[in-house]
Amino acid sequence: MFLDFFLYLKNNKLPVTITEYLTLLEALDKDVIDYEVEEFYFLSKTIFVKNEIFLERYDYLFGQFFKDISKVAADIFANIPEDWLKKKLEKELSDEEKAKVEAMGGLDELTKRLKELLEEQKERHEGGNKWIGTAGTSPFGNNGYNPEGIKIGKEGGQRSAVRVWESGEFKNYDDDVELNTRNIKMALKRLRILTREGIEDELDLEETINETSRNAGMLDIKMRATRRNKVKVLLLLDVGGSMDDHIELCAELFSAAKYQFKNLEQLYFHNCIYETMWKDNDRRNDRVSTWEILHKYNQDWKIIIVGDASMAPYEITSSRGSIEHYNEESGLSWLEKIKTHFPHVVWLNPVSAGYWQYTQSIKIIRDWSENRMFPLTISGLTLAMKCLKNNKIRFDEHK
Repeated sequence: MFLDFFLYLKNNKLPVTITEYLTLLEALDKDVIDYEVEEFYFLSKTIFVKNEIFLERYDYLFGQFFKDISKVAADIFANIPEDWLKKKLEKELSDEEKAKVEAMGGLDELTKRLKELLEEQKERHEGGNKWIGTAGTSPFGNNGYNPEGIKIGKEGGQRSAVRVWESGEFKNYDDDVELNTRNIKMALKRLRILTREGIEDELDLEETINETSRNAGMLDIKMRATRRNKVKVLLLLDVGGSMDDHIELCAELFSAAKYQFKNLEQLYFHNCIYETMWKDNDRRNDRVSTWEILHKYNQDWKIIIVGDASMAPYEITSSRGSIEHYNEESGLSWLEKIKTHFPHVVWLNPVSAGYWQYTQSIKIIRDWSENRMFPLTISGLTLAMKCLKNNKIRFDEHK
């Protein structure tokens, strides 16, 4: 079972190694944990997860692998070593309880009978004195009254069974869940471009040791500038209309971006980018020329456009297509100017990628971006940050 679990994690792109698998086996062999699903969950999570960005993926995979507790119970003796059962039972039983177990023929007889019933029983049972179920007097089950039993199920009832089979409840996550501020910060970190500039205010320990060694032990302290994230980001946010449904998510993105990037500028537009944008959404009349933006910000700036790209197609492709003003040039024309001037541009879409194929305007924007449109999910934002560093990265919702 442990090998199957390890291979399941590996096959589902969790970066685990054989060394970690051997560490898990060693920990189990040395009885680092009690023989409980929950404790196994935390132990294996500690060993297998080396970066917090994989925490939610691990939870999801663990939940998937162990989701059918009844199936696990039905195949229990094929998957769980017998010494797990015996060690657990011997540890938990009092002398009086051990005597009662012996009266039924001992642990071997009790577990043998449980195996037989698991193979015979095909449905849930409540009450009675034979089948595995609840509220009865059978030695096997939950909420019953037999003191020499093996308990299967959650805590509760008389709490006198000799073995508690917990069905740990683990929330399923995956890397396509909607983002929160913490997840956004983690994903945005992938865009860090760290450089050392400015005042030398940090001890360079390695160089200090080297220079001290060269000076025959005479201390020679060396300093260096602190590494800082020097990436420059221009955030263009679609506001109003259908984007009102995504206000909270966009607010979290903006908050995380402000925290992560020291060089961050933001501008607003509605539906599509035209000849002007604005800096303050409460003062939309105070507009900034898009031409001015193209001249003010050089090619070092990374452009992140956030919008659902959901509008009438003519709003993108036609002059006079804007629903708010008279535009002499089409939105697509202005988007082309932006793509030509800035080599690193991505579009983040809060609409689930599964719906993109049904909206013509999204297809137009995707074609313009050359598949550099990414969903606002953990995996989508992570890929978008990689794309801003490497223009070869693209998004294909069918993969």
